[in-house]
Amino acid sequence: MQNYVKRKLIQVIAFGFSNMHLLNFNGGKIYKGKWKQFCNPGLNCYSCPAASFACPIGALQSVNGSMKFNFSFYVVGVLLAFGVILGRAVCGWLCPFGLIQEFIHKIPSPKRKLKKGFLYIKYVVLILFVFVLPITATNYMGMGKPAFCQYICPAGTLEGGIPLLGTHAELRQTIGALFSLKMAILILTIIGCVIVYRFFCKTICPLGAIYGLMNKISIYHLEIDKHKCVNCGKCKQACKMEVDPVKTPDSAECIRCGACVSACPKEAIYMGFCKKKETNYNTSVVSNDD
Repeated sequence: MQNYVKRKLIQVIAFGFSNMHLLNFNGGKIYKGKWKQFCNPGLNCYSCPAASFACPIGALQSVNGSMKFNFSFYVVGVLLAFGVILGRAVCGWLCPFGLIQEFIHKIPSPKRKLKKGFLYIKYVVLILFVFVLPITATNYMGMGKPAFCQYICPAGTLEGGIPLLGTHAELRQTIGALFSLKMAILILTIIGCVIVYRFFCKTICPLGAIYGLMNKISIYHLEIDKHKCVNCGKCKQACKMEVDPVKTPDSAECIRCGACVSACPKEAIYMGFCKKKETNYNTSVVSNDD
């Protein structure tokens, strides 16, 4: 319970820090100050009026889709830095849209688990919509489209599209099939999040796919003390990301939320930056001379 409260507090602080310009919602303005040149570690739409930083996925597509195609060393460097240090703990502790999904999941409804095949969709989205299409699907000027942001991202529709349409009549006159498609994706995402814990994280999020790949090497990691573990399965039952920490502590789906740590009756699970020494149960044999 203590870990849950701490995580929620950090999530709320991270959400507020990522969206400091709440007064911009009133006039539908987008903050374009100096902080917007930096990337937020989690998914948060650039076009959200309150957003303090740029979205890393949006920034990555913008550079990749430029007329001269410049590889985004800065954005990739930021993602690699967060990935190597925290891995997918970014998703569990710092991502604004992750917090929104968790609140949506609290809506009373039947809850379901996701079939494992759906977990691989986000890697297809990452390759196709973030890397391939912005480079290959270019206009007459040679500029690529930010395909994920333009065609899929439900966070962008919720945080940026709807607020801006609500405050700008001229934008409402341009609504067409594309916005209808994105609204349909947003509605399906919300329904999915009500039924499945962090549905978007598990199935679609390209940022989660990147950080998930870094879980195996991240400094912030999960360890199982094999000497203490009794294979009771309580950690697996507690994991809402449907991971078995004992079998795969470095799973790409693990968001380092700490639920398994709290559930372990033997304190056999450790989550942190340092390598923890396993408990040594070896006993010395004492011989008695007659």
